Amino acid sequence: MDSFKTLQTEIAAALKSTTKSASLIGGADIPFQRSLNPDAGTQLDAQNARLLHLAQRLLENAAASSDAVGPKLPDVEAIDANWRGVVDVIDSLLEKADTSLDEYTGVVKRLSPATEQVRSAHTESEAHRLTRPQAPVKPRPNIADKKIIAKPQLKFEHAPSNSETGGFRPLVTSKPHAKIPLEECLQTFKDRRGREQYPHPYQTEIETYEYPSTVYEHSEPQQYPPFETTTATLVDTPEALATMLSELKTAKEIAIDLEHHDNRSYIGMVSLMQISTRDKDWIVDTLKPWRRKLECLNEVFADPSILKILHGAYMDIVWLQRDLGLYVVGLFDTYHAARALGYPGASLAYLLERHVQFTAQKQYQLADWRVRPLSKELFEYARADTHFLLYIYDNMRNELVEKSDFSNPEKNKVQDVLQKSKETALQRYEHPVYDTEMGLGTAGWYKLVSRTPVHFTPQQFSVFRAVHRWRDDLSRKEDESPLFIMPNHAVFTIARMIPADKVALFNAIQHVSHIIRAHADELVAVIAKAKEDGVNGPELHNVLQTIADMQRAERAESDAAIKVAEVTAAPAVEASVPQSTVAVPATRASSSEFWGELWKANQAPQQPEIPTIDIGLALPLPPLTAQVFADSNGTAQATPKAEKPQHTFVPKEERPAEDQRTDTFVVKHLGGRKRKRGDAVEDQSTTAPALDPMTNDEIMLDAPEETPEAIRVREKAARKAARKQKKKDDAAAHAAGLNHSDEPAFDYANAKSVLHAEDGDGKKKKKDKKKKNSSFAPFSGMTDAPKGLPRAQKEVAGRSKTFKS
Repeated sequence: MDSFKTLQTEIAAALKSTTKSASLIGGADIPFQRSLNPDAGTQLDAQNARLLHLAQRLLENAAASSDAVGPKLPDVEAIDANWRGVVDVIDSLLEKADTSLDEYTGVVKRLSPATEQVRSAHTESEAHRLTRPQAPVKPRPNIADKKIIAKPQLKFEHAPSNSETGGFRPLVTSKPHAKIPLEECLQTFKDRRGREQYPHPYQTEIETYEYPSTVYEHSEPQQYPPFETTTATLVDTPEALATMLSELKTAKEIAIDLEHHDNRSYIGMVSLMQISTRDKDWIVDTLKPWRRKLECLNEVFADPSILKILHGAYMDIVWLQRDLGLYVVGLFDTYHAARALGYPGASLAYLLERHVQFTAQKQYQLADWRVRPLSKELFEYARADTHFLLYIYDNMRNELVEKSDFSNPEKNKVQDVLQKSKETALQRYEHPVYDTEMGLGTAGWYKLVSRTPVHFTPQQFSVFRAVHRWRDDLSRKEDESPLFIMPNHAVFTIARMIPADKVALFNAIQHVSHIIRAHADELVAVIAKAKEDGVNGPELHNVLQTIADMQRAERAESDAAIKVAEVTAAPAVEASVPQSTVAVPATRASSSEFWGELWKANQAPQQPEIPTIDIGLALPLPPLTAQVFADSNGTAQATPKAEKPQHTFVPKEERPAEDQRTDTFVVKHLGGRKRKRGDAVEDQSTTAPALDPMTNDEIMLDAPEETPEAIRVREKAARKAARKQKKKDDAAAHAAGLNHSDEPAFDYANAKSVLHAEDGDGKKKKKDKKKKNSSFAPFSGMTDAPKGLPRAQKEVAGRSKTFKS
């Protein structure tokens, strides 16, 4: 330790002296010194070459012990162009130093080495022990360097192949609980693009599956075991797998969830599987070399007597059949249940919070699930995904039953969830075949371009497609994720800039992975060839239009096929054949069907029937007679002209005694003009003695309709009267020697913020005021003169002037 401190002191002193000298040299006028003294220029060049040689050696030595690739520094100008490579090497060394310090201080413990290494460690010298390779360090979640984890797929008995071009052949070697033999399920068919595909092995079993009666019944939710006092059983050996399988066969419902990793693999891999029953949890390690033996779980997963509960199982179904050859019959997806119930959220974290009041630690969701052994945090996070899921299912099933009308198929929420769950279970995995020309498929470039507004020239479009294809080929070869090799934005940047050499390429990509750095020359050659081919290449918008036309033709063909299927299947509906539950792909109709048969051109126009409208009125209308349409001379008019009735207000004092009410007034229909201010009120003796609405045209209304201006005037007068009354009361209280000590103290802590008083309502008031004063007022600011200080007022208890409204 003392020798290390001495060495550290010497290095620090040397660095300090070198830094000061470099700063002094940088502050001088170097070109002037070179022209003044040629010997000084020669010495500077010699020292420059010496320092550059030392820096190159340091980078090579540092890169040899790190995961980065050190750049070449042939001259001073190359430093600026390769500075990012220098930074990568330094960052890698700092990360390793940080990990070593954590090991030294005990924050992270090193994995225990093998027994032979432990025994030999006592007999080896200290220097030899330090030079010997050490065991890998156990990384922390989301912090550890993911690049030091060895790829587990390299040890699989069946290594993944990323160059498959045909249909995906199911991995199953046997078919438990089969209605159709496995041999008949492996007969290929042609898809709409002419490619050979294999059908879903359990398609018939899923389509004809009948859910148990308990799904349609309301029952008390079964409480889960306490999470704090229980744990899960780790299944990482074939013997533990056999024990778990025997216990799962006795269950009626099981919960399943997966943890997937796709950052360091082209197609991804299932890294963990969680299974729970009503009283026990299991964590299955799916990264073992013998992972294909998990196919035996089809004895449970395909068992129609066991209900399988999953959440958001759309991708889980595909991953299970792709990696493990597992298929699910009898799926209940709680995601579809959450949507059917109209929950504001549909994530598993939301369901845990809603039904269990359990907060999931979602920071581990993006953790590297290849880490072995699993940390306690990752282990407990994975167990929580299925530990509560059966209890959540009980609660959601009861809600679905309560909100469903089983007699009405449109209001049967339970059946809707089960139908969508079947459609999810019928998903099929297909190999990601790359389409260079059209870019269609999961790995193609079309999806990336269609959601990114770009305008490429033919050369840029040619470079974009070439780089995208090169990245995909390299990802398949190295078994890496395309995004790990090069992010999508880097592909767009290369297409726009079209770099001609490695320096320009690294500047365009910015974040350069070690794989790109090792294949930089190859990528530059691909870009140059694509630029040359793009001179006479197609335009981007032309290719997109071709794809749109092709998709439109496929939709039309699909619509025609669906109509033919409906016509041929119509007689079969009357028979007792179970109806298929295969998901029908979403198609676009050639015309709108929203109005039904209303706008069909092939139907003869029919005279619509006038519906009879039954309107309930507060006052019955008088009977329609010929006198209603008679003019002043008593002659009936053929087409009476509608005139706006004129009304006048009858004061309350002039109304009959039986109609003097506090909440109504009488409006009298006049044949002439409106009554104006100053007109004499008609004598009540000349009016009709009776005020019957059925015989006279006088109507009782609830209240007069005030104009907005009248409302503002009335409210302003009321506020003015209230202020005058308050002043009188305050003066009377002051004269009587009273104070406001009885008034409760104002709560300043919970009062509305004065600094942000304009946030919210204030903005609306300003907006309304701006609209009101939109007219030009040239002299509006002349009155904005400084005002004098107000009269001093004594402090009283209660609100201060700041918080008064």
